[in-house]
Amino acid sequence: MFRGIHQVSVDAKGRMSLPARLRDEFEQYDDAGVVVTIDPMSRCLLLYPLSEWEQIQAKLDRLPSFQPQARRLQRLLVGHATDLELDSAGRLLLPAPLREFAKIDRKSTLLGQGKKLEIWGLEEWEAQREEYLSEVSLDNLELDTLMDISL
Repeated sequence: MFRGIHQVSVDAKGRMSLPARLRDEFEQYDDAGVVVTIDPMSRCLLLYPLSEWEQIQAKLDRLPSFQPQARRLQRLLVGHATDLELDSAGRLLLPAPLREFAKIDRKSTLLGQGKKLEIWGLEEWEAQREEYLSEVSLDNLELDTLMDISL
């Protein structure tokens, strides 16, 4: 399970080093590869172990292609999906079009989200986090309803 927040550097060629802890998490999966795609709801990238992505793509493939909303989602997620491999130094080469989409420059934020990681440009994440915090209070969040828990 991926969790936590990590700030990482991206070099001029678009290579991003994964922290050792995250590399260890990816090694828990039997497959060697990872898949990166765009998030259709936010200006970030989604990084999946290959086996997790294959489950998502299978669901996307079952959507009716004649429905405009389904077709849009397929085009955004599958159309931008790129297979990647960690190099010997534990780096991923993020494709330029995906870096541009997520506004990833020299600094990036990795956000653990269970079975995937979100990759944000540092400034984009900080602005998004501030927006979330300004919109949310414990009174209006209704966590107990969303998660069926009591805080």
